[in-house]
Amino acid sequence: MAYRGVLRFAPHLQTGKDCFTAFTGNIRRHIATTSHRWNDGETTAVSYDFPTVKVDRIPDKAGLLHVQLNRPDRLNSLNPQAWKDIGECFDKIASDPEARVVVLSGNGKHFCAGLDLMDMGPLMELVGGDTEFARKALKMRETILKYQATLSAIEKCPKPVIAAVHGGCIGAGINMVAACDIRYCTEDAVFAIKEVDIGIAADVGVLQRMPKYTGNDSLLRELAFTARNFSAAEARKIGFLSKTFDSKEGMLNSAMDLAAVIARKSPIAIQGTKVHLNYSRDHTVQEGLESMANWNMAMLLSEDLMKSATASMDRSGKTIPKFENLL
Repeated sequence: MAYRGVLRFAPHLQTGKDCFTAFTGNIRRHIATTSHRWNDGETTAVSYDFPTVKVDRIPDKAGLLHVQLNRPDRLNSLNPQAWKDIGECFDKIASDPEARVVVLSGNGKHFCAGLDLMDMGPLMELVGGDTEFARKALKMRETILKYQATLSAIEKCPKPVIAAVHGGCIGAGINMVAACDIRYCTEDAVFAIKEVDIGIAADVGVLQRMPKYTGNDSLLRELAFTARNFSAAEARKIGFLSKTFDSKEGMLNSAMDLAAVIARKSPIAIQGTKVHLNYSRDHTVQEGLESMANWNMAMLLSEDLMKSATASMDRSGKTIPKFENLL
């Protein structure tokens, strides 16, 4: 009913300008009579403290978090602690009201060298143990699902995640990057879907995600079947990357600049966009449209729409809308 009230003026207007002015006026009146704050006190900043993941807020870029894989002595390979930390980190980011965009990179010489086989003793003991087969299989399934959930936490996080890759991005590393929204890398970056070389099929997302957005199924299958290294140029050719850079510094600067642009926009609009890009990827067009209608019947009543509309009416471009954090 409230939504219909906002739009009921429309049939009586003659010009686009009149329609636009009346529309924003109705929204202002609607917000004035219905909006309220659930959190009038000071917001306590979410803290991040993980043994294998470093998280920094960027002082001059509000809303931006820089998440770094932080096992440089092990080439940022993933041990059980790292799997746990990454999942918990992105679960926290998802509910952090001050976080709007994430840049994900690796500390040290490489982004991620894949699974740390030297620190996977419990998993190897399960594989080689004498436990009855069916019970062992159920435990193994539980372990795989936990690892899948770690990387899916990046995809499910409603804040856009920009991967900034340098050096090696191997095995679990490319599975992780495949779950990100935007991918940048240095020109000397090297990728590999490496799992077949250790006797398994990749099981944490790359085989499920890459076919959705790469444009060369034949080459993707070649890369997955052979486990060979492929370059940034090849990765960009099949649509895996947005841009490549000649240095890590230049890449990170560009990723931060892009994140800052996104962070200045309405968090309601940005997060709704990510949620529905992901949803529409896995559903029919009609299902996506219906989901979008259900979402926007509430989100169009946000004060962010009024702020954006007001700013767009300033032809000088000097009015910059400022959007509140989510709760």
